[in-house]
Order: sequence, then structure tokens, then C-alpha cells
Amino acid sequence: MLRVSMVVSLAVLSDALRAPLIAGNWKCNPASVDDAVALATALHAAAPEREVVVFPPSPYLEPVAHAAQGAVALGAQDACELSDAGAFTGATSFPMLESLGGVTYVLAGHSERRSLFGDDDAAVKDKVRKTLDAGFAPMVCIGETREEYELGITDDVCAVQLCKALTGVTAAELERVVVAYEPVWAIGTGLTCPPKVAQKVHERIRGRLATMYSREAADGCRVLYGGSVTPATIDALMAMADVDGALVGGASLDAAAFAKIAGFTERTGWWRTKRLLKKLRR
Repeated sequence: MLRVSMVVSLAVLSDALRAPLIAGNWKCNPASVDDAVALATALHAAAPEREVVVFPPSPYLEPVAHAAQGAVALGAQDACELSDAGAFTGATSFPMLESLGGVTYVLAGHSERRSLFGDDDAAVKDKVRKTLDAGFAPMVCIGETREEYELGITDDVCAVQLCKALTGVTAAELERVVVAYEPVWAIGTGLTCPPKVAQKVHERIRGRLATMYSREAADGCRVLYGGSVTPATIDALMAMADVDGALVGGASLDAAAFAKIAGFTERTGWWRTKRLLKKLRR
């Protein structure tokens, strides 16, 4: 009984350490800096007292930071892993992001970067490394295509992408890493991975992290869900034990909708403890 009590206490502690995180990826939106400032201003007024981060296009980073006034954290959608300066037309370097001030996160491995811009696993790994070295927190995106989902190889795809992205990342550095599971077939399609399916994938991702590092390190790493998240779906997703937040696309461009998502109904750690007790009884 003492052992069970100690394990349950650790589970509740891990839940507390994994504070929810809601992230908004604006992608190549909105159309003007005025629209970006208006959106950031609206978020400043509506954002709940919970960790929220937005990823605007690079030209909007500084004006969005001023308009948001610290109500939300700021992230960059991409940064150049090849060099800090030089003949790299169109690239944004990590020193450039550092010079802005206020940037906390950098996305790495988003499915659109992988499919449209050719970011392969090696590039994602280098971005993660450069992000950590520059003092930012990488948000590492992994996930399967519709074909891979239908073939039943979701876990294999996620495991390969995760292991390659985190090559060389230490357990201490993992504390700064956020993982985002984004089933590619659910991005921008209106389809949402059923919460229980998302939970199974997240649980296996955490299991993979435990194998790579330790159970303690895995329990401290936040794993977000991304894929057509809306105010109507967020509560069910966040009720899952291993879903620690959301990476939101289209809905993050609507301040009212995004505020509702960020203001999801939070549940305490009892359901994680309940799940753990079921495992211990098996």
C-alpha cells in the first residue's frame, strides 16, 4: 500500500509539473501587420491566466509582442539551421530571433515544413539542436499521414520522427522540449482525431520518451495535440491523461475562439491517478 501511495503521489506531482500549454500557429496569416496587431490586441484582452503562445509570421513578431503586452508568449514558426548568417536567401537566423527579444519557442518539424519545404528528419534534428543552443524552447512536431494512419503504423512513424528529432538531446535539455502530435490527416481538414485515439498515441509517445530517457523525464515532458482543434473539441481532448495542451491552427486566427480554447475546462489530476491504479491492479 505504501508503494502504491508513493507512485500515486508521483503521478499527481507529474500532472502538476505538466502545466497546460495552448499554442496558436498563425501560419501564413493574417494578410497585414494591422490585422496581426488587432489579433494580438484582442488576445491581450481575452487570454486566460494560463500559458498561451502564438506563432505569427516572422515579419509580425515584434509588433505582435508589443500589442500582446506579455499576455501571451511568442514563438517563431521556423529558423535557419544551416548557419547564423550568410548567403541563405529568405532565411531567418537564430541570432535574428534573439535580437528581437520576447521569443520563447521555435517550431521544428511541422508537417507543412516537412511536406512543402523539404524539412527532413535531419533538418528537424538540426533545428532542435540550434533552438536549444540559442536558448529557446523547441516545439517538436511529429505525426502520420492519412495513408500511414490507415496502414496502422502511426506509432512507428511517431517513434522514428521523435527519436531522430531528439538525437543528442540530453535529459536535462528535454525539460525545455515540447512535443506536438499532429496527425497530418486532421490538419486543416475539419477532421479531429478521436480523444481516446489521441490519448493512446500520446501515451505511446510518452512511453517512447521513457525508453529514451527515463520515466521521470517522460512524465515531465508536455505532449500537445494538434489537428483541427476547436472550442467544441478542446474539453474532450484535454480530459485525456496524456494530452497536455493543443497546437491550434485556423481557430487561433479568431481571438474569441482561441480564447475559448485556451480557457478550456481544466480537470484535476484524479483521472491520471485512476488510470495508474488500474494499471497497478493488472
